[in-house]
Amino acid sequence: MDPTTDNAGQTGDPGTARDALEALRAEIAKAVVGQDPAVTGLVVALLCRGHVLLEGVPGVAKTLLVRALASALELDTKRVQFTPDLMPSDVTGSLVYDTRSAEFSFQPGPVFTNLLLADEINRTPPKTQSSLLEAMEERQVTVDGTPRLLPDPFLVAATQNPVEYEGTYPLPEAQLDRFLLKLTIPLPSRQDEIDVLTRHAEGFNPRDLQAAGVRPVAGPADLEAARAAVAKTTVSPEITAYVVDICRATRESPSLTLGVSPRGATALLATARAWAWLTGRDYVIPDDVKALALPTLRHRVQLRPEAEMEGVTADSVINAILAHVPVPR
Repeated sequence: MDPTTDNAGQTGDPGTARDALEALRAEIAKAVVGQDPAVTGLVVALLCRGHVLLEGVPGVAKTLLVRALASALELDTKRVQFTPDLMPSDVTGSLVYDTRSAEFSFQPGPVFTNLLLADEINRTPPKTQSSLLEAMEERQVTVDGTPRLLPDPFLVAATQNPVEYEGTYPLPEAQLDRFLLKLTIPLPSRQDEIDVLTRHAEGFNPRDLQAAGVRPVAGPADLEAARAAVAKTTVSPEITAYVVDICRATRESPSLTLGVSPRGATALLATARAWAWLTGRDYVIPDDVKALALPTLRHRVQLRPEAEMEGVTADSVINAILAHVPVPR
């Protein structure tokens, strides 16, 4: 697909859809420097109909990344700044009394969008955090007993700051498990940071993506075609067993109090299939599973306090498991 055409997202052809999604990297790079793994993770989540937790210190372009993705995919996006006084109805919407008709009408909240940026989700109390659970799992919102379907595609990209815990409400395990991927956004390399400053010196405005040249290169039709192709990606019994062995090994690790659930195993299989398709194959190999193991599993395990005090991390435990679980031939 030619990224310069104006009919992005109108083809529905799997091969063209792959080209269009690959073009996202170049398009988003016009606004965000050096975050290819995060871009890939967001695309994988869209293909799997999953949600993403973005973790990184302030100022590493988490919000800009999501906005650029929405612009390049021709999707509607909304942003909610989560604060301690945010109410569930501020997210989902509520019934509003219309004095002219003398009736209550539903006023949709920001969750009714394609790509919801839940900024600093751990700064709001559990009651408001849980207001997203139904939307993330059932893709609908129930207000006054009436379920209302959310648009398709629908993705929640939630951000949280990993270094500041005062005044925060850590996400419970049940809600963490609803996120398909947890992506860590690192600080840029020296050269990437030089590129960022050079762009700003030349007049780059992160609030004006159109001026930066970010244009739609894919759309809902491409996503639908891609999802259908991913669903046909072949998974051998050996690969399925490999995924199960990895997840079962987390439940037996002496460094963990909580291992990966069967839902996590299903998620790993789904993300591996999406990655296999994105790389041009119609079958999954062990390297696909390894490539997505960390972002898919790191938030689904819980470290023992003594292991955490010794400097053990979820990533190091998962890497050790990947190194020891026999790889199918």
